Amino acid sequence: QVQLVESGGGSVQAGGSLTLSCAASGRFVTIVSMGWFRQAPGKERELVAEISRPATTHYSDSVQERFSIAGDNAKNTVSLQMNSLNVEDTAVYYCNTIARTRIGGPNIRFWGQGTQVTVSS
Repeated sequence: QVQLVESGGGSVQAGGSLTLSCAASGRFVTIVSMGWFRQAPGKERELVAEISRPATTHYSDSVQERFSIAGDNAKNTVSLQMNSLNVEDTAVYYCNTIARTRIGGPNIRFWGQGTQVTVSS
């Protein structure tokens, strides 16, 4: 199994910045991608950004110009730099990874516990 440990959430005023970090550990043979989803109250979980190895990035339209994702393949970590935050970015942010736990095995998605990001006006 894969464990994901997140850090960096918190509260910030609109226009501010935060950086989220996530580290993967456990029993896996390869990581296919790492990224972040978020879920606001009353809404479905949505993709924010992800990075597929070696280094292909994908962003949701709502964060494209403001957030930046980076990964360290050697350390199995991913970070999300969030700039120009607005109230609509308030949500629980979940780190996730798609990994294989055995050679030739299927891709499996694992989730972190989530970290709260609150943006006030």
